[in-house]
Amino acid sequence: MAEKTGLPLKQEIFLEAGVHIGTKIRTNDMRKFVFRRRDDGLYILDLRQSAERLIAAAKMMAMYKPDELLVVASRIYSSNPASKFSTITGVPMAKGRFIPGTMTNMSYKGFKEPKLLFVCDPKGEREAVSEGAKNGVPIIALCDTDNETKFIDLVIPINNKGKRSLALIFYILAREMALAQGQIKSYDEFKYEIGSFETALFEEKEGEAESGEETAQAEAAEEAKAVTSAPEEEKKEAPAEKSAEA
Repeated sequence: MAEKTGLPLKQEIFLEAGVHIGTKIRTNDMRKFVFRRRDDGLYILDLRQSAERLIAAAKMMAMYKPDELLVVASRIYSSNPASKFSTITGVPMAKGRFIPGTMTNMSYKGFKEPKLLFVCDPKGEREAVSEGAKNGVPIIALCDTDNETKFIDLVIPINNKGKRSLALIFYILAREMALAQGQIKSYDEFKYEIGSFETALFEEKEGEAESGEETAQAEAAEEAKAVTSAPEEEKKEAPAEKSAEA
């Protein structure tokens, strides 16, 4: 049940997962989401804003069909829970390094044309952000204190680097989407556990290892094809990020 604090789970669960723990860098864009700075220099995010924006994001995503969405998760700590989220909701995801041209080069085999884009780290996934912005696609992003928010339509201020933090975030997203879409009538009907979002991919590692080299070669070939056949204007790099303010 939602707590009186306005959080979708008990505050202790958020704190234990470290959702509020930022970095020692705070950009001007993220200033308004910071609650305070600890003595050790780490910035602490405002949990209330995190929760409000997370629920708003879930409701926004619930308005689209699964295949109209795209989740980009380039790091293993985000790809694990994102994969579980994808399995539950049916929302497609781009795992690992985002290949240039994925949303701008129609001749690329992996071409995608989402109506709403969700990224786990605007810094590491800036190519996806750039292509989404170029196509006029609304973008939701998980942003830590060191992120810039240019081109982001809905910022969710959270620790986007921690395994437990990301697992909790995708758990809540999946649950809130199910509730908004009428798949469940209460939180009690959501049958998944938070822990399953941390270990989603670990059981698949062994099977993936056998074909890993083959897959890597195929992806490299596809990427080369996507880049070389893309129009000149699409080969330009995304705008350089502004320096973060310490």
